[in-house]
Amino acid sequence: MMSEHNPVLLEKTIKYLNIKSGGIYFDGTLGRGGHSEAIVDKLIAGDGLLIGTDKDLKAIDYCKNLLPDDKVKLFHDSFTAIKEILSKLEISGLDGLILDLGVSSPQLDEAERGFSYSKEAELDMRMDKTQSLTAYKIVNNYSVDKLNDIIYKYGEERWASRIAEFIVRERKKKPIKTTQDLVDVIKMAIPASARNSGGHPARRTFQAIRIETNQELKELEKILELIPSILNKGGRACIISFHSLEDRLVKHSFRDAAKECICPPEIPVCRCEKEKTLKVITRSPITADDKEIEENRRARSAKLRVAERI
Repeated sequence: MMSEHNPVLLEKTIKYLNIKSGGIYFDGTLGRGGHSEAIVDKLIAGDGLLIGTDKDLKAIDYCKNLLPDDKVKLFHDSFTAIKEILSKLEISGLDGLILDLGVSSPQLDEAERGFSYSKEAELDMRMDKTQSLTAYKIVNNYSVDKLNDIIYKYGEERWASRIAEFIVRERKKKPIKTTQDLVDVIKMAIPASARNSGGHPARRTFQAIRIETNQELKELEKILELIPSILNKGGRACIISFHSLEDRLVKHSFRDAAKECICPPEIPVCRCEKEKTLKVITRSPITADDKEIEENRRARSAKLRVAERI
């Protein structure tokens, strides 16, 4: 099987997963099935299984047609539901998992989804179109303090307070309905001298609102907590992130799980009784080479971190 989709860091991820033909693997972010397809190819000779989740129904439908029924179990759900899914399938643990975080290329390409600041659309940004929270509701209903908080925290935007103030001011005149409406407000809020550097002026705010809409960092924190309890001994977690907030969470979680003691340094004898549950395989993140970046611009910011259950 070979699909036309070109997933980021594919060869490196498959190598680090160390796939066994009879193993059980989890792709928590199916997308267009590029990573899943490569995993299934290595399961064909054995009795292995791939479990896949995605919050986007389009991704589930696409992968149903791409992947063989006898090798996969697909679920329209968040990857945070994996423990319940394993229980339902009467499976005790995984031999490996992959997460390719953030918004997928197909979602960005579909203008009507409202993810892109360069394409006119209604403010939506939902990965799961069945959920009630949308970018429109956030922009038009959150308080100025809450908008400031998410734009600063999730977008790392230095002009967060001005952007939040301008959003609240402009929505009193009329609702901010479209991506272009929001871009216009952001451009008004950021001084002209600052708009000419650091890429598109709306990039960080759109990232922040998208993360809030889909609760991306909260879900990442939850799955990171679950990883030691859902991996079999020797099983590996491969996580690809695309911005510093995600990568920092993954790095710190893997590092903390690899520690045997978290007592303050002034305590001479360990009292926390913490046990090491993971071994960090990649001390530094794995990144794309020049050839992959040339073929796929999204790969420029991709960082792969890997840990193994001990």
